[in-house]
Amino acid sequence: MKNDPKQLLRFTVPERVNHWLVALTFFLLALSGLVYFQPLYYPLSQLFGGGTWARILHPFFGIVMIFLFGGMYIRFRKLSSMTPGDWEWLHHLREIVNGDERNLPEAGKLNGGQKLMFWSLVTCMALLIISGIVVWRAYFSFLFPVVVVRFAAVVHAAAGVVIIALIMGHIYIAIWTKESIGAMLYGSVGRAWAKQHHPAWYREMTGGDK
Repeated sequence: MKNDPKQLLRFTVPERVNHWLVALTFFLLALSGLVYFQPLYYPLSQLFGGGTWARILHPFFGIVMIFLFGGMYIRFRKLSSMTPGDWEWLHHLREIVNGDERNLPEAGKLNGGQKLMFWSLVTCMALLIISGIVVWRAYFSFLFPVVVVRFAAVVHAAAGVVIIALIMGHIYIAIWTKESIGAMLYGSVGRAWAKQHHPAWYREMTGGDK
């Protein structure tokens, strides 16, 4: 794949491994967290050996996520800096949904939507970490007033719902946008795809090749 002149390297092996480990940990966190979000989801506890184990494992999955998502943050924080062109790109969302990309500002390696998604995930993750520490009964919750713990529980649940919605949207868009999933599986995308969806990045990778 790397030697194919029709392909461009989009994600390195470490980036892809980091992404899929974050994805796996996210699903473990989401499934174990939903067990206590709504009684309807309690049967999911059987995936973890019962309700007690789901409660025990959930915060430790969270600790793993801190390190894995931290790695992703370090890799993509500079690349995800918003520019005026990115905000302009977001103003064309209706056209994008309709499949019309003629008037879009040129996107770099990440477009405005991907960058906004990244920072939304960072914000939710920060809220989940802070609130999760406060409500972790085994180690920390006794250090805080009851009213703070209750408020943190609401924040934790709300941030969890938002981040699940964001990830579901991310998965849908990845399926909808041809070659996106392949890029994260195999690392490369076709030059035609790159030129259409990320023209500024395409020129950067090809040295200005048209």
